[in-house]
Amino acid sequence: MAKILCIFTIFSLLFSLSTAFDPVKPTDRKILVILDDASYKSSHSIYFNSLQSRGYNLDFKLSDDRKIALQRYGHYLYDGLILFSPSSDSIGEGSLKLNDVLDFVDSGHDLIVAANANASDFIRNVASECGIDFEDDTAAVVVDHTSYSVSEIEGDHTLIASDNIIKSDVILGKKKIEAPVLFRGIAHSVNAASSLALKVLSASPAAYSANPNHKLSKPPALTGTSISLVSVVQARNNARVLISGSLDMFSDRFLRSNVQKAGTSFKYEKSGNEQFLTELSKWIFHERGHLKAVNVKHRKLGETNEPSIYRIKDDLEYSVEIYEWSGSSWEPYVADDVQLQFYLMSPYVLKTLSKDKTQGLYHTSFKVPDVYGVFQFKIEYQRLGYTSLSLAKQIPVRPYNHDEYERFLPVAFPYYGASFSTMVAFFIFSILYLYHK
Repeated sequence: MAKILCIFTIFSLLFSLSTAFDPVKPTDRKILVILDDASYKSSHSIYFNSLQSRGYNLDFKLSDDRKIALQRYGHYLYDGLILFSPSSDSIGEGSLKLNDVLDFVDSGHDLIVAANANASDFIRNVASECGIDFEDDTAAVVVDHTSYSVSEIEGDHTLIASDNIIKSDVILGKKKIEAPVLFRGIAHSVNAASSLALKVLSASPAAYSANPNHKLSKPPALTGTSISLVSVVQARNNARVLISGSLDMFSDRFLRSNVQKAGTSFKYEKSGNEQFLTELSKWIFHERGHLKAVNVKHRKLGETNEPSIYRIKDDLEYSVEIYEWSGSSWEPYVADDVQLQFYLMSPYVLKTLSKDKTQGLYHTSFKVPDVYGVFQFKIEYQRLGYTSLSLAKQIPVRPYNHDEYERFLPVAFPYYGASFSTMVAFFIFSILYLYHK
């Protein structure tokens, strides 16, 4: 009986390890959700239900659970991680360390981090490693006296109603978010040295980060549009990270709340939080903006087989198919800025690929340069919101063989003429010299 149980456990474990992220089909994914408080599961149920309704398997664990582990036997158990545990400085009582989270992202997995005014050093360090710097003052929150949410009770203007949303169809979808997004939490900034981080929701020019319960004794460290409320990062390995300074903005109360921005008379029945966070989660978990390239081919013009070597001045054609994941199927990706490099130390040929809108086929043709060596067909495609494509294929290029040159080169006719005229002149000179008295 014990042997049967052991075999069953092994097969169950192998099955669970085999459900990792599949780049060919980026859905059917398992996500670990770590909570500070079990009540978050009900107070943030709308957000969690939206993920589950789209096929995600959520595994909820409290931050003090010692059994928390991202991998087992060298294999990751989850495809994504949601940290809704802003105040926990030790996840799983030390079983989940900072390096574990960073290695998780480095291996291509996705991460959502939500902080608040009680953000721990652990959360701050995770964000910092992703190029996001939270406000150093642990008592400071975002305050805005012009873009706050109007309520019957005059508050301290820390409930922000922001409509400074990034304009990107691939990140937030094509449908415009009409209502302002409610935010209450701490400010962060995007590190200037980070080229991978991007502000998605920003504060207004009048916002600043300070302790609302004390008078300002010095200028705030973060002010205006330099304050980011929600930021995203797409790593070079295409892993995606979301950093939010507010855990409340994910709550049912904020998602269902009506909102009226200060200085306006119109009152929205529902905030823009649900649409904003739902569309953003689709991007974070690769339901949108995920590209793949297949059927990379090259051949001599007029031929069907792919050669192992080209000769200088050969005419060749190159083709590749590019598709985008739509959330349920692969659709042809349409763009007019995909470029091919024929590369040897530097690009000798740079061509923009022509596209076929119905099949996702990109193609071009060109003549091999009059330089021999080991070249590369190279595509480096990086666009805002899309996973990057990096394609490279080596191919040697040889010079002409000795029997492949033309018998007489037209460009050498002057030299031919000079040689023969010299011989004729010498012959005439010899006759004249020998027989002329």
